[in-house]
Amino acid sequence: MIGLSGGIGSGKSTVAAVWRELGATVVDADQVARDVMQLGSPALPALSAAFGEDILYNDGSLNRSLLAERAFVDAEHTEQLNDIVQPIIAARAQELLAAAPSPQRAVYDVPLLIEHHLESQFDHIVMVLAPIEQRLERLTQQRHLSEDDARARMAQQATDDQRRTIADIVIDNNGTLAELRKRASDVWHYLESCSSA
Repeated sequence: MIGLSGGIGSGKSTVAAVWRELGATVVDADQVARDVMQLGSPALPALSAAFGEDILYNDGSLNRSLLAERAFVDAEHTEQLNDIVQPIIAARAQELLAAAPSPQRAVYDVPLLIEHHLESQFDHIVMVLAPIEQRLERLTQQRHLSEDDARARMAQQATDDQRRTIADIVIDNNGTLAELRKRASDVWHYLESCSSA
């Protein structure tokens, strides 16, 4: 199994999309998180108790933007959020990865790989890295985050030096989208050759 990670705004989702096009089974931790936070999730009462009842709309569904505003204010609140939701996300992700037709083509796209100490779960770890200014530009323009919010989220994540330390392969996303797609394709073909050797 392959662990794919990188900081917010690094281009990791683009790499995952390329790999999916090439036949990988990609389980996206962020999507799993959204799925397990739907109405009726066992996490919602705990989140409401921790971050305020008003993070739930009248119908009981989650106000994601209000939760994010409160959870990403500092490391303590982010840890509190993770303590509540990560066990649920991890269990669901494991179910999905176990259902992959080929373990060698299973990819867990997980932004917080280092933060949750998941290194030992993978045969290969691929990190996508990008310069901070490019990441900020993507986050403010494409995801419409304020620069302060983007910087706060980045500060809660591992550093690029920490990522490089555990990576088997680093994809530097410091060029064009076409260059990133080419690098992603090259790395996927390399990983496939490793699994067939």
